[in-house]
This record gives sequence, structure tokens and C-alpha cells, in this order.
Amino acid sequence: MESGWGSGAARADGALASKRAKEGSKSRSRRRWRKSKTKALRLTHSMDLRTMTQSLVTLAEDNMAFFSSQGPGETARRLSGVFAGIREQALGLEPALGRLLSVAHLFDLDAETPANGYRSLVHTARCCLAHLLHKSRYVSSNRRSIFFRTSHNLAELEAYLAALTQLRALAYYAQRLLATNRPGGLFFEGDEGLIAEFLREYVTLHKGCFYGRCLGFQFTPAIRPFLQTISIGLVSFGEHYKRNETGLGVTASSLFTSGRFAIDPELRGAEFERIIQNLDVHFWKAFWNITEIEVLSSLANMTSATVRVSRLLSLPPEAFEMPLTTDPKLTVTISPPLAHSGPGPVLVRLISYDLREGQDSEELSSLVKSEGPRSLDLRPRPQQAPRSQSLVVHIHGGGFVAQTSRSHEPYLKSWAQELGVPILSIDYSLAPEAPFPRALEECFYAYCWAVKHCALLGSTGERICLAGDSAGGNLCFTVSLRAAAYGVRVPDGIMAAYPATMLQSTASPSRLLSLMDPLLPLSVLTKCVSAYAGGETEDHSDSDQKALGMMGLVRRDTALLFRDLRVGASSWLHSFLDLSGHKSHANSVPTAEPMRRSVSEAALAQPEGPLGTDSLKSLTLRDLSLKGSSDTSDTPELSLSAETLGPSTPSEVNFLVGPEDAPEAKARDELSTKDRGCGARAAFPEGFHPRRSSQGATRMPLCSSPIVKNPFMSPLLASDSMLQSLPPVHIVACALDPMLDDSVMFARRLRGLGKPVSLRVVEDLPHGFLSLAALCRETRQATAQCVECIRLILALPAPPAAPRV
Repeated sequence: MESGWGSGAARADGALASKRAKEGSKSRSRRRWRKSKTKALRLTHSMDLRTMTQSLVTLAEDNMAFFSSQGPGETARRLSGVFAGIREQALGLEPALGRLLSVAHLFDLDAETPANGYRSLVHTARCCLAHLLHKSRYVSSNRRSIFFRTSHNLAELEAYLAALTQLRALAYYAQRLLATNRPGGLFFEGDEGLIAEFLREYVTLHKGCFYGRCLGFQFTPAIRPFLQTISIGLVSFGEHYKRNETGLGVTASSLFTSGRFAIDPELRGAEFERIIQNLDVHFWKAFWNITEIEVLSSLANMTSATVRVSRLLSLPPEAFEMPLTTDPKLTVTISPPLAHSGPGPVLVRLISYDLREGQDSEELSSLVKSEGPRSLDLRPRPQQAPRSQSLVVHIHGGGFVAQTSRSHEPYLKSWAQELGVPILSIDYSLAPEAPFPRALEECFYAYCWAVKHCALLGSTGERICLAGDSAGGNLCFTVSLRAAAYGVRVPDGIMAAYPATMLQSTASPSRLLSLMDPLLPLSVLTKCVSAYAGGETEDHSDSDQKALGMMGLVRRDTALLFRDLRVGASSWLHSFLDLSGHKSHANSVPTAEPMRRSVSEAALAQPEGPLGTDSLKSLTLRDLSLKGSSDTSDTPELSLSAETLGPSTPSEVNFLVGPEDAPEAKARDELSTKDRGCGARAAFPEGFHPRRSSQGATRMPLCSSPIVKNPFMSPLLASDSMLQSLPPVHIVACALDPMLDDSVMFARRLRGLGKPVSLRVVEDLPHGFLSLAALCRETRQATAQCVECIRLILALPAPPAAPRV
């Protein structure tokens, strides 16, 4: 008996050891495969475009011939067809990309900063070609193996073929922009009717292929799991949003049944496309504000730096005096915000790594707004540090419609620790409830209050930096323009991360990338801009939901989520088992390339000419770039009240002047009649038909109100005399961001005026990387670039080098 037991145990141990050995072998095999794939992709990206295309075409023809010889089966027919399609699209795409690449250097800021939308489009297409080349090699090497996953490889090839087809369409659209725009101009400069036609044609393109298996293929591999999580959360949230509209509410059962989106990438891509095309700005406002929920914000703060001070302050709506920079004995009155809703308090958040003098004063404590348990500090009272010589005033992003300083608090705490200076982040009112110029008025009021009361904030105010991301970068520029218009102190410098400087509905090469960007689709951008401009937004919710608000609905339904947890988990498990055959496979993309930067401040020569007067409606980028300083007035308009900036009276807002001659008409005469008269469809060669969306008409408001051309809304359209008043500007942009051309063109305008400006472009990261600072090495490096720019503005010493391990 004992002998039998011993032999059984021995057999079990042997089986366990054999199983472990097999698992170890599989693990080593997977590591070798990933290593070889990364090496292959690196070699692929070292190829020139023509060599890559020829290699792909050769492999496609070989695979096509093989599967054509495998009989009349459906799978073999589809595989043969997909490789035929790859061959056709690659051969058609290569000359279009070559033409774009041959002229892309003409649109760079300088030789040290090779970045613009044309380059980004070519790079994205190369990423798609590289993935197809790697997959084609894999198929060629493994197609005879009994372990070849036919269905998975076919689905992936079909998805990337669809992506390649759409990228070819974008390349033709980019060529159309080249034919229409002036040399060096990145934004579509046709008449408004042609722009509207172009955009309406563009948004009919199929997008779902970019949100399924191909999601985030152009970004660094470390970002892709995050994007997949966001996409699954988005489509699930979209279902719950619809349930709230119908009064069904969010339950755990409905949440967990959305697990099918996690295992079916095609279904997820189609639903993602439907959401971005059809849901209104209130949905996006609610989705982006999920991070404001107490539980999620607390989790985010647990992983961030620990600071001594994080206090929400409420600034009373009281007018105060500020000295003029030209004559400190004279003052100007800074009135509280008035637009749309009348005088009201402005919320700001003070963040400081150390408790500094003034930060615990009674005067500041009287402004503190309670946030519940988060505002309690049970640690021993620390010794006060002296006031810092510097202050950072921060303005958060969020498309003008979402988020607060609380969403951005994790990286702001890290900034406070690294820089050793207090940070004041402004919680401005959000659209569509508070459209332009309410946010600008509140940010300007808070900035002036900070300059006047910097001692309360723990700073002497010797150096002040304005910093912001996305919409916050836009507000940094416009706050500085308004400070100069009032004659008060402007900041010592501006750090703007991926700012939006052009809010007019128009196209540019980088904005074409919004077709595939999961964070900034074009239809979403236009809805945010329309809301900020005061355009009408549709709201189909009933009166009870309007009163409660979407975030209130989410908080209300949290209890239901926990109540239905077990039932929902069971439902999700059944869903998972039913669809287990449709699991997706993550794809690698090339590793991130080094960061590009330029700190040269040499001015670009710009021709100057006389300026006349013209209506704001006729203003174009060509007018601005070809003209020098305005002869009309060197003093910007001071009045920015709701009466002058509100969309109801756009004719009263004219900070810009137009040319007396007609260079635009002359430039258009140089185009052929075909180029001038054809629509967006004529951009495609005969026989090429991109895939069109099957999700119906797109709800994309094209905001044509003159208010979007106001320089305090679109600073890229400001006159030369206004831009001359800006302090040194440091921009950190993303090469694959639809907003890249906003940064490039704004930097070019400042460089042309001889203004100090730097543009740093980070590779392979999406818009909004500051909020992803803790996600991976690449986002940490990009965030460090922003901190370095702030350090330069504040003239702070460089941090000590980290010890080598």
C-alpha cells in the first residue's frame, strides 16, 4: 500500500515537473517571439518607404498565390482576397506618401524640429505598413503549420487592410490641402463653403476599423492597454447613458454584460464609431468627468506625491485694483466675471509640497471651500518654509466642457514636489452651461488675484509662470493677451502642452488624424468647440435628468452597481463563455523614437505690407501670416465684457484687420480650375473608393459663428501687435496629436515676429499625456519636458542628477 502510494506520488511529481517544464518552454518561446517581433519592426522602420512597399507587395503576391491554390474554400478565398487588397492599397499609397514626404520639410518650424501634420500622417501610414509587413512575413512562414490560427490572422489582416484603405484616403485629402493652401500654411484656406463641404465629406469615412483590432497601433505599445480599457469603458458608458436617457438607470447587470465589448473588437469598434458620431457634448462631459468621482479621485491621489497643502479656495466676486506695468502709480480695475451668469465666485486650488508662509493665514483660511474628509490634515503641524520666489498658475484642459483641478491634481502634486514652488490651479466654469467668454474672464480674474495676493499663496511673486494643457493652453495664451490689453503684469513665460490655438472649424494635415484618434475624434472636437462658442447643443434627457445631471446619475447608480454585483457577474460570465472564441490579440508597434526639440529663437523673415480694415468674417490665416504689425493701433482693446464678446454681437468684436490687396485671390488664380471648383470627392483618383461609415448621419455641428475667429478664442488668429505682447512661450506637443498643427503654426507665427518660442515634439504619445504621467516611461519623459520648460521660465536650478544604479 505504501509502495503504491509512493509510486503514485512520484508519478504526480513527475507530471507536475513535466507540466512546469512545458510552461517554461512556452514562456521562453513567447519571449523569443516578442523579441524577434520587436527586432523585425525596428528593422522595418529603418527601411525607406519604397523598399517597405516593395517588400510588402512581394509578400502579398506570394501569399495570394499560395491561398489561391488551396481550393475553393471560403477562408482561402478571403485570405487570397485580403492579400490582393493589401497589394493594391500599398501600391496606391506609396506615391501619395512620397509626394507628402517630399514637401513636408517646408512646413517645419525649423530644421531641428521636423514636425507637422504631413510628417505625422506619413509616419502613421508607415506604422500600418510595418504591421502588415510583419504579419505577411508571419503568414508566409507559418501558413503550412497545423498551429496556424487562420481565423485570427484573417481577422487581423482584414482590419489592417481597412485601416490602410482609410489612410490612403487621408493621404489624398492631405494632397488636396497642399493644392489649396499657401506655401507653409497648414490649415485649409478655401472659402467657408468649401471648408464645410470638405469636413462633411471627411466625417463620412468609416472609422470603426481604427477602434477595434487596430486601436492605437500608431502609439507606443505601453499606451495600447490603456486605450483598450478606455474604449471598453466608453462603449459601456454609452450603453448606460442610453439607459439613463430612457429612465432605466445603470445597474451592475447592464455593466457586466458589456463584457462582450472586451472580447469582440469588431463589435467594440462599431459601437465606438456610433458613439462618437451621434452622442452629444453632454455625454462626453459626463464620461470625461468620471475621474471626478470620489472613489476614483482618491485612488489616483493615493499613487501621487504627498503634499502639505492642497486646498480649494473660493475667490469672492469683488473688484480690485492692479497697477499698470508702464506706470505703477496708475491702476486699472479688475472686475469680477460677468458674462452669461453675472458675478460669481471663482474656484482655485492651491497645491504646495511644503507649508509656506502665508498659506495658513487667517485671510487665506477664510477663502477655503470645504471638500469633506479630503480637506482634513491629521499630520503634525509642520514648520513653515519661507515664501518661494516663484509661482505657477495652472489652467487645466478638458475641451472647455469637462474636468477640474481635481482631475489634474496627481501630476500637479508631482510638479509641486519637483519644482518646490506653490501651484494655483484654476477651476473655471465649463461649457455649454458657461460658454465663451466666461472661462476667459474667470481665468483672467484668478490670475490677477494671484499676482496681487501671491504672499497669501506662499510666494513673493518674483517669477510667475502660466501653465496649461489642451484647452488650458489656449486659455494661458488668451489670459496673457488680456493682461497685456489691460496693461497689467503678464507672466514671465507660458508653458503650453498640446494647446488648441485654432478653434475655427477647418482642416489641417494633423487634424486628419482625428479619424483614428480614440481620444480626439473630429466630431467630438467640433461639439466641444460649438459648446464653448455658445452654439446650440441637443439634449434629449428629460427634466428630472437635467436637474440631477449625468454625474448625479452615476453617483446615484453606484449603489445599484454594488447591489446587483453578483447577478451581474454571473451574467457577464455567461456572456464571456458564449463569445470566448472572439478574443482579440494585442499587436505591437515600434518602440518610441527619441524626442525632438528646438530651443532656437532665431526669427523667420516675414514680408510686411500695409494693412487696411476689413470685417472679421473675411479674415484668413494667409492675411495674418503675410502681414506685419498693424498700423491701426498699438493698444489692444480693453473691453472684453459679455456685451462685446458674446456671440449675439459678433460684429462688435474686431481685433484684427485685413489686407488692402488680395493675395488670397491671387493665390487662388494660380490653382487650376479643377482644383478650385472640385469638391472633396475629387481628391480621390479614379477607381479608388474609401470605406464609408454605416452609422448614419453624423451629428457634427460646424460652428460658423464669427466668434470662433475672435483672437481671445483662437489666439492663432490674433494680430501681430497682440502677439508681440506675449512673454516667452514654450510648447510641448505630440507628433501624433490632431492638435499638432495648432502648435506648429502658432510657433511659426511667434518665430516670424522675433518672439522667443520653443517647440518640443514628443513621439508616439496621444493627446493628454500629462494625465497619463504615471502610466509608462514615455509619458514620464514627456511630462519631464513640461517640468523642464517651467523650470526655465522660473529660472530654477536644474535638479541633481539621479545616482546610477
